[in-house]
Amino acid sequence: MKCAIVLLNYNGLDLLKRFLPDVVNHSKEAQIYLADNGSSDQSMDWVSKNYAHVKIIALDRNYGYAEGHNRALQQIEEALVILLNNDVQVPPNWTEPIQLAFRNDPLLVAAQPKIMDLYRPTHFEYAGAAGGFLDQLGYPFCQGRIFDSLEEDLGQYDQNTALFWASGACLCLRRSAFLKAGGFDGDLFAHQEEIDLCWRLQSQGGHIRLIANVCVFHQGGGTLSKHSTQKTFLNFRNSLLVLTKMVGGPKIVLIVMARLLLDGLAGLRFLISGKPRHTWAIIKAHLDYY
Repeated sequence: MKCAIVLLNYNGLDLLKRFLPDVVNHSKEAQIYLADNGSSDQSMDWVSKNYAHVKIIALDRNYGYAEGHNRALQQIEEALVILLNNDVQVPPNWTEPIQLAFRNDPLLVAAQPKIMDLYRPTHFEYAGAAGGFLDQLGYPFCQGRIFDSLEEDLGQYDQNTALFWASGACLCLRRSAFLKAGGFDGDLFAHQEEIDLCWRLQSQGGHIRLIANVCVFHQGGGTLSKHSTQKTFLNFRNSLLVLTKMVGGPKIVLIVMARLLLDGLAGLRFLISGKPRHTWAIIKAHLDYY
């Protein structure tokens, strides 16, 4: 099974200089693509000069994570595609167990490795940890991470367990299933798009799994800082949009009413902790949704 690694980039030259060398050195059996979202920082020139075998997909503007990947995946042919954030460090031979997992299970359509904290490598990292799930109100959570509490990896998630969603920080996809599902919802721009995609992939009978014998190390916040109010806005708004699309009917009314209360409490927590701009981001998310 031919494998492609796609790094979506937007003005991430410093990140590419730090993380791309390991991706290149440790991924010899894969074709690497740089999908550039209209960067203005010489990212493409640097990659072309230093890594001529990395194929560049130059997009004309910043389409975000969702539509940027949609456009990139229309231009590649490999059957297995790994969408890798440009702030992720990878170990040697990391793609081999991923390729094996997809070969052994024809219904496997999306997967992720363990995602560890680059600066505390014994612990899981926020953006995916050991794989994602949704609670009854549609709030995402992960094995290895509940709210902001991150577990140490003590082998408690060493099985290739079924997941509800796999993290966009290192999202492994069967390209044919991705295209059949319609790709990412470009209207989401960024955040929650992998949850929406995995939900649709499962509705088509696909399997989502953790590949537990692979670890990658995520810096986090490389393109959009975790302290960004835009991140807060997108997470809260997109969560509601995905729920409405995938649940629908009378049930969504009850869920949205509960979310209005709980999201309001989250906004109050931000306000009390001296982060009023994040409170306003939650309000804007609900206003945009309604």
